[in-house]
Amino acid sequence: MAWGRMIFMSIDPQSLTLHLYPSPILMERGSEVDPTDQNVQAVAKRMVEMMFEHNGVGLAAPQIGVPWRIFVTRDPDDEEAAHVWMNPVLEVIESPIQSDEEGCLSLPEIRGEIKRPTSIRISGHDASGNPKTEESDEFIARIWQHENDHLDGILIIDKMSVMDRLVNRKLIRGLERLQQ
Repeated sequence: MAWGRMIFMSIDPQSLTLHLYPSPILMERGSEVDPTDQNVQAVAKRMVEMMFEHNGVGLAAPQIGVPWRIFVTRDPDDEEAAHVWMNPVLEVIESPIQSDEEGCLSLPEIRGEIKRPTSIRISGHDASGNPKTEESDEFIARIWQHENDHLDGILIIDKMSVMDRLVNRKLIRGLERLQQ
């Protein structure tokens, strides 16, 4: 099976670090991966570890400097387990839009109200490269959307209201100064 514009690079999973805004990789669209590739699976495994280390509910590959279409999320039914999504595709199931507060590991201390559909169907590949599909109208659907946005180079500050951006302006500028 062809995986689109795959990046064939070997990555040392132990060398990965969390990237903060405004790291340029956070604004890039990730490339599809071969879910059966051992290096891809090793990176996904490390992502799960990093998500737990940083006490996140999700983590996307661009957040650790890898331009791939992979994200991981905590299992909503088992706080100590996680799900890997490779090459995810999201579909909105007919549902209302709801606003809820979101934060992001790549934007520490920054929070804002983000509007999203409530019910989502997700398809992709798991940590072993097997296809899987799930549906939810619970909080995990919001997490899927947040992490999938990262794969498209979209951050919560791109979706915030003008008021939320003003409230967070000092923190955003502080992050920008750190990267100069």
